[in-house]
Amino acid sequence: MLDTITHLKVPVGQEDRSVCLGPDGSVAHVTRVLKMISGRWKLPILFRLFAAPSVRALQLKRDMPGISQKMLTQHLRELEQDGLIERQDYGEQPPRVEYRLTEAGRALMPVLMAAREFSRGI
Repeated sequence: MLDTITHLKVPVGQEDRSVCLGPDGSVAHVTRVLKMISGRWKLPILFRLFAAPSVRALQLKRDMPGISQKMLTQHLRELEQDGLIERQDYGEQPPRVEYRLTEAGRALMPVLMAAREFSRGI
């Protein structure tokens, strides 16, 4: 039975299981990241912003056929609240707002690229 329980194979002592499974353990942190990027359009937004340093919302909408303005706005706000993207309002008329990855968003990209490579290999 222990062969099928993979979380017990994590290389920590029995007394340190909370490092992985506790409220501030590895599982909690990975779950937090997965919640940050969950949503139909969040990954396309992140990859699009990774490809270009700064993009306007209208260009994001053009690049992702099928996304509604409401969903784009919602996902952009959530990604901004999670600290993965930043919104730059230039205060001009007509309004000019651009989005870009934050340092945290750029740090997440190698993880997403590794997930992409993992997917290609299985």
